[in-house]
Amino acid sequence: MEVQGQWPEVFEGSDRQEDSGWEDELLGSSTITLAPLVANPPPPPVRRSQPLVIRRSRMKSVELSSVPSIPNPFPELCSPSQSPVLIGSLSPPRSDTHLIKVFGEDSHSRSLWVIPRATARDVCHLLVQTAHCSDQENWALIELHPALGLERVLEDHEVVVEVQTAWPPESDTKLLFRKNYAKYEFFRKPVLFFPEHMISDSADVTKGMTSAELIQNLLQLGTCPEIQGFLHVREPSRKAWKKVYFFLRRSGLYCSTKGSSKEPRHLQYVADLEDLNVYSITNSRKLYGAPVDFTFCVKPSKDRIRAQDLKLLCAENEQTRTCWTSAFRLFKYGRQLHCNYQLSQSAPCLLEAVSQRCESEASLVAMDFSGKAGGRVIQNAWEAQSAEREEGQAWRRREALRCSLPNLTPGSRPSSIHRTQPWFHGGVSRKQAQRLIEEQGLVDGMFLIRESQQHAQCFVLSLCYKLKTKHYLVIPCEEGGRKYYTMDDGLTLFIDLLQLVEFHQINKGILPVCLKHPCVCVAL
Repeated sequence: MEVQGQWPEVFEGSDRQEDSGWEDELLGSSTITLAPLVANPPPPPVRRSQPLVIRRSRMKSVELSSVPSIPNPFPELCSPSQSPVLIGSLSPPRSDTHLIKVFGEDSHSRSLWVIPRATARDVCHLLVQTAHCSDQENWALIELHPALGLERVLEDHEVVVEVQTAWPPESDTKLLFRKNYAKYEFFRKPVLFFPEHMISDSADVTKGMTSAELIQNLLQLGTCPEIQGFLHVREPSRKAWKKVYFFLRRSGLYCSTKGSSKEPRHLQYVADLEDLNVYSITNSRKLYGAPVDFTFCVKPSKDRIRAQDLKLLCAENEQTRTCWTSAFRLFKYGRQLHCNYQLSQSAPCLLEAVSQRCESEASLVAMDFSGKAGGRVIQNAWEAQSAEREEGQAWRRREALRCSLPNLTPGSRPSSIHRTQPWFHGGVSRKQAQRLIEEQGLVDGMFLIRESQQHAQCFVLSLCYKLKTKHYLVIPCEEGGRKYYTMDDGLTLFIDLLQLVEFHQINKGILPVCLKHPCVCVAL
């Protein structure tokens, strides 16, 4: 292309400014303008680490429209249109964006440029896309304070930049991206999360309404019944813990100065729920001398996090702690929390198989196909259990016959195939396994498999059921010269751990619940 006239030179920091237009949207740390040609000018210094942005000149002979547009060969790497979260190069896309760093469970991090109003849901959605996660549900951002042992799951509607403003400037606080299945589990199983003995007597249980119906109705309205019970509280100026009776109401958190009395003259106001954040505490016995490990704390949300400002509370068990923390969230956010739950339910799954696996057990029924008239639903519970046992034994015979075929070589399905599965966590200890399951949510069916530390060549299936983690020993055995794995003393045999997991995803067997959610670690 020939252009008549003289080409202008590129200078940095010139006082001449051109008309603002589309060029104002371009990025660059320095202003670059166009100046007339000078006789033998010295070459201007160009810092190669800085991007060069050339503004449009007023030359009539150069038409930008004549330059052919080059299509983007990788559109999937760009941010979606009108997305609140932007990923750019090393320079921010706009002047009003903020840089956040999110860590994965492998200690690697990813930096993102986000607009000031980007929510935790927006950031999670983008991380799911960029990390190529297999599904889009049950992800969460965790606010983590390692030095204080505090962590909190950010609500989907919370603004990430506003959360970071309350962090100490020189602290090790960070954002963590991981699975969390229990964020809205109390909407699905309210009776498990709000036991009847913890509901205050002042709750309206009249009008023939049961406790379960009362909880369900209140949750649909975005609120929660009043909660009461004993908690260990750490005194502000001492390291000792004292057992106090607390009441959690919409108006705030109260404690009784006389046993479990709820008379107004015995109630002492502790905190306002509108300005509080609730954190769970890890390793609380070592850090704070707590009597048990089920510790949590409340802190003003807009204040800097300091150890002396924490109100430390300790429950007797995990169910009690979960009840208190869930009630704090419901009283603070109200109907917004229920809207977040409905929005998470309406989000489509990335894979159809994942959505089918997430269906409830109520959609699976026992069927009998032995007759000629087609299948029938087995209504009798005893008959359904008998059919389950027969099907398990038939499945065992089919697998044993398939493994005895001559064309099945030992290398076709190696016994170490479990090492490539996301639910296998190697030689983690029993305590570490419980911690991993707690971090990703104590929901029924959460599981992982690990190597046994007490029995050589054995494995352990760690499974969550009713807010507790149970452990089942997987023992290797031999039959007919072949190696198998079993959990029921040889009644059902599996050629490898992958087969064991696949079987128990649709059959409970000796387990209290089917395997549903593998405990996985994501890498960013």
